Amino acid sequence: MAELRHSSSIGTRATPSPLKRDEDSSPFLPDNPTDHYDRHSSRDRDRDRPFWSNFHSICPYFSDEPRVSPNNYKISLFWILLVILVGFISISAILNGLNSPYLCRKDGIVLRCPRVKEPPSLWGNPFSATTSWKPCAERRNGGISDLPPENETSGYIFIHAEGGLNQQRIAICNAVAVAKIMNATLILPLLKQDQIWKDQTKFEDIFDVDHFIDYLKDDVRIVRDIPEWFTDKSELLTSIRRTVKNIPKYAPAQFYIDNVLPRIKEKKIMALKPFVDRLGYDNVPPEINRLRCRVNYHALKFLPEIEQMADQLASRMRNRTGSSNPYMALHLRFEKGMVGLSFCDFVGTREEKAQMAEYRKKEWPRRYKNGSHLWQLALQKRKEGRCPLEPGEVAVILRAMGYPKETQIYVASGKVYGGQNRMAPLRNMFPNLVTKEELATKEELDGFRKHVTSLAALDFLVCLKSDVFVMTHGGNFAKLIIGARRYMGHQLKSIKPDKGLMSKSFGDPYMGWATFVEDVVVTHQTRTGLPEETFPNYDLWENPLTPCMCRA
Repeated sequence: MAELRHSSSIGTRATPSPLKRDEDSSPFLPDNPTDHYDRHSSRDRDRDRPFWSNFHSICPYFSDEPRVSPNNYKISLFWILLVILVGFISISAILNGLNSPYLCRKDGIVLRCPRVKEPPSLWGNPFSATTSWKPCAERRNGGISDLPPENETSGYIFIHAEGGLNQQRIAICNAVAVAKIMNATLILPLLKQDQIWKDQTKFEDIFDVDHFIDYLKDDVRIVRDIPEWFTDKSELLTSIRRTVKNIPKYAPAQFYIDNVLPRIKEKKIMALKPFVDRLGYDNVPPEINRLRCRVNYHALKFLPEIEQMADQLASRMRNRTGSSNPYMALHLRFEKGMVGLSFCDFVGTREEKAQMAEYRKKEWPRRYKNGSHLWQLALQKRKEGRCPLEPGEVAVILRAMGYPKETQIYVASGKVYGGQNRMAPLRNMFPNLVTKEELATKEELDGFRKHVTSLAALDFLVCLKSDVFVMTHGGNFAKLIIGARRYMGHQLKSIKPDKGLMSKSFGDPYMGWATFVEDVVVTHQTRTGLPEETFPNYDLWENPLTPCMCRA
């Protein structure tokens, strides 16, 4: 067929007139020789021209020929500009995605985190999650302080830091923040004796006072004691005339300016009590929250002897096997007081349950009433994940996560309710459990026994330095540890078990081990202290990300 077309084309060009063409006509030749010649010649010319010479035929709206209408030109230009704009936005979105920091976001009760290509590790968070954020609450060196002299501030405030060591720590951070809000001078907080802890520790028995005052010298005026001109010091500690008592929980900064500051200006020196959780989080300026982080992570340092002993304990944990090994710190909250206060039901004999009922009735008579409603309350609390994990439950969860029997575990705990029998399942699955009493000699710890808070400080620091920290119930100790490890860069794993889901799994008699392992692993992939966005009424001490950390 190609040969026929070629010969017909030649025949057409050789025919000088229509008459001659009629004589030599063929069924394969076209009826109109001129059309045929034009088609083939134009096809040949198009084949020989470079591709860009056809641009006007492809996009006729850019041609200089008068056949293009202005309306078509405008429409084409609009679509081209739209395509360019969409492309620009897409490229920007891709670049922003590549440069965006690693951040987990809340979706209801589920925490969704960016995917990583790294294989999961038992002993650390993904590297990509540790490089996006850096601490930025430290003191700015070389800055000029604009603080007025001590005698020119609004007045003096004095607070009683109540509770255990960690509750006192939070109160101290809040006291500095409140002093800043009101431009007042802060008297070194008094660590009030607690009815449960029975401890009379002073601020200087635990914390480095000189470092505390010096580090904050550009933020807040702090003095060691009540000024000499105020002669009746007992009045400040006991008199209601010198006490501000109507401060609501999680009060905003404006409350202090409107209600507390006028009284300080009038009396010149006032005590604020009670002072537990008396300053909010999202209702204060960001720089005030940043100051609280500065106090917590930089200004409040334990005494050198406490720091040194904690370093020794952490070193002994890493070298228990004769060679360097990682270790886990477990904050086991299963003391008798915690079990009783939770009003949850736990496995035990009838005698144990009867004794616990009598204990609750004695300690919390208003909540106990006649005890008839407690069973339903206990079931509801367990479903909601508000009950402390038992030692045996902790052991099963850790084994499901993949931690081997040889794992070295430091246990920070009071006296466990139920004693050795209650601890047996955990010890059987993880025999390398130790406490500070087993790591250190009696003589080494004797110097710390005169202050209960000193021993709590040792537990705090050893847990803080661990490769993996595991909490079993809420509280100030656990959230301060998790927050500090996040502030240090999110690399250290801090496992927060999903107790609600675990209660359902433990209560399912048909769930096999493989299914349980899968549930545990998948659920806790995002519960390891990763960078997490803050939300209204978030807890600053557990998640310091937004006010206290910056993009790296």
